[in-house]
Amino acid sequence: MTERHGASTGVVRGTGAGGAGGSGRIDKRRAILDAAFVVFARRGYAGAGVKEIAAEAGVAKPTVYNHLTDKENLFRRAMEAAADAVAEENLAVLDRLRAPGDDLEAALDDVAFRLLKICRGERAGALRWLTHAQVAEFPDLVVAVQERTAVRVADALADRLARLALAGRLRTGDPAHAAEQLLSLLTGPLELRSRLGTRPLSTAETRAIAERAVRTFLRAHASGE
Repeated sequence: MTERHGASTGVVRGTGAGGAGGSGRIDKRRAILDAAFVVFARRGYAGAGVKEIAAEAGVAKPTVYNHLTDKENLFRRAMEAAADAVAEENLAVLDRLRAPGDDLEAALDDVAFRLLKICRGERAGALRWLTHAQVAEFPDLVVAVQERTAVRVADALADRLARLALAGRLRTGDPAHAAEQLLSLLTGPLELRSRLGTRPLSTAETRAIAERAVRTFLRAHASGE
C-alpha cells in the first residue's frame, strides 16, 4: 500500500532553503516540512528517512535536526502543516457562499464540487492515508488533523449557512447540524465510490455526487421562497 500510494502522490514538493535572516529560517523550515510530507506520503512513516527528506528539501541532514529535532517531531509538524494547507484550500472555497448570487442552488453546486475536488486531491488523500496508517502509534494525531481540517471546515460552513438562514435563503434552526449533514452527504458517497481513495473518480462522477448532495440538502433546508 505504501508503494502504491507513493507512486501516485503529487503532493507539494520541497521548495528549497529560502532567503536569509528570520524569513529565511521560516522558509527553510517550510521547505523541510513540505519535503517531509512528500517523503512520508511516498514511503510511509517507517520507511521514510531523514536523509531522503533533507535531499528532497535541498538542505543538509543536520539542518533538518536543527529545525525539527527528530523524526517523530518532523512527522507531527509535517502532518499539521499539510492539514492546515488542506483546510485553507477548503476555507477559500467556502468564501463563495459569502455572496452566492441569485442562484443559491448553483452556488452550492459549485462549492460542493470544489470541496470534493480538494478531498480527492493528492495532498488530502495522502493526509488521510498517513493519519489512518499511523493511528496506533500516533492516536492523538487523528484529533489534531481533524481539528485542523474537518472541524475548521464544518465550523466555517456552519457560519455561512447561518448567514444564509438569517437572510431568509435557507431554513435551518441548527446551522452546525446542517453543515455536518451537507459534508456527510458529500464525503460519504465520495469515500464509497472511490473505495477509500484507491479508485480515481472522473470529473463527471465527482460533479454528480456534489449535485445529488446539494439536492438532498436543499430538500431539507430550502427556504421555500
